[in-house]
Amino acid sequence: MTTFPKGLMISAPSSGTGKTTVMLGLLRALKDDGLTVQPFKSGPDYIDPAFHLAAARRASFNLDTWAMDDTLLDAVTTQAQGADICVGEGSMGLFDGVATRGQSGFGSSAETALRMGWPVVLVIDVGGQAQSAAATALGFKMYNPDLPFAGVILNRVASPRHDRLTRLGMERAGVKVLGSLPRRGDLALPERHLGLIQAVEHPDLEAAIAGYAAFLRENVDIDAIRAVASSAAAPAPRALPRPPAQRIALARDAAFSFTYPHLLEGWRAAGAEILPFSPLNNEAPAKDADLVWLPGGYPELHGSTLAAADTWRKGMAEHAKTKPVHGECGGYMALGEALIDKDGTRHQMAGLLGLVTSYEKRKFHLGYRRAALEAPMPGFDSGAFLRGHEFHYSTILDEPDAPLARVMDADGNPVPETGSVKGHVTGTFFHLITGEQP
Repeated sequence: MTTFPKGLMISAPSSGTGKTTVMLGLLRALKDDGLTVQPFKSGPDYIDPAFHLAAARRASFNLDTWAMDDTLLDAVTTQAQGADICVGEGSMGLFDGVATRGQSGFGSSAETALRMGWPVVLVIDVGGQAQSAAATALGFKMYNPDLPFAGVILNRVASPRHDRLTRLGMERAGVKVLGSLPRRGDLALPERHLGLIQAVEHPDLEAAIAGYAAFLRENVDIDAIRAVASSAAAPAPRALPRPPAQRIALARDAAFSFTYPHLLEGWRAAGAEILPFSPLNNEAPAKDADLVWLPGGYPELHGSTLAAADTWRKGMAEHAKTKPVHGECGGYMALGEALIDKDGTRHQMAGLLGLVTSYEKRKFHLGYRRAALEAPMPGFDSGAFLRGHEFHYSTILDEPDAPLARVMDADGNPVPETGSVKGHVTGTFFHLITGEQP
């Protein structure tokens, strides 16, 4: 490999500070400057990478130290080859992770930055404080002295006086200020219960991203941010995960869109054919597909449309007679008998599993998952261990089929969402990230 691109990590003390706005604006500003920009997302988020793709016009990939071993992390990192600069977006707060070590770490953004050799740019919401924000920045700078700390971007600054006082505190603390963003109410991306809406649903995403880039260019020292980029040694060449079949019919529309980009890239790189189809448009999967895969998404927002999609349902049933079908989270729910939406309306689903789920009384399910398969599923034999992430608000009302796996959280505690298997059909509530190497 030639010289590996330098990079940096956009992180924050906590969620909700505006780092995604900064990330998208920076990606577009750097691209507009003529750079080939490689985005990454630290952690298991499967919504942000689609926004990164829209901003940088280059696929974004997740780096996850809890779920991924060193080999897979190297393989994902290698996707930056040919870029001029890497920009990673952290998840939650910079040092937030789980309590029990996973494949190569605890899942924090700080671990990702350390592994990649990326200096951290901390986005701090300074609303309601001035000089005191410097104490927060200083604490983050000193918490792990081995972590390179580039400086801060101040967000939601109320006035020139507020900016002057906050900068004074940062100067006293020895923290470099890379930019100062005035408070604006029109910069927040639309959200729903899983966080941001999907990129494909944004009413005018291109205009929003262009606005973020212009806002950053007016208020942030882009050249200084480019100058702080750095990186560790280039990763060893590795292959991404192999495909579970040769011809994969992949549901892809506003109801089904959450698949980790490194999996799809690995499938394509190994020669698999991805055959997209849309259940919302009442499309059946390709008849010559070897496997049908339904990703997660928001089927609960499209219950009546899916219930009326008879061509889709018949095509799924025909395929499942002889060949495998797998669904994740929303895809798993769509494979079930019925889905009850938040208003209590029951919608018929594919009926390939007996699963009945409901959003009428929302219950939050969030966290890493480690699963020991009790039956085979596409790409994995019975007994294999998988790692993934679960994030949904649905409640199981009926799950009559055989359990697919013993599923545990990050600390090894059992969780009740075991997934299901019936004939050639399997499903899980967690989104697959990787299978563990034996």
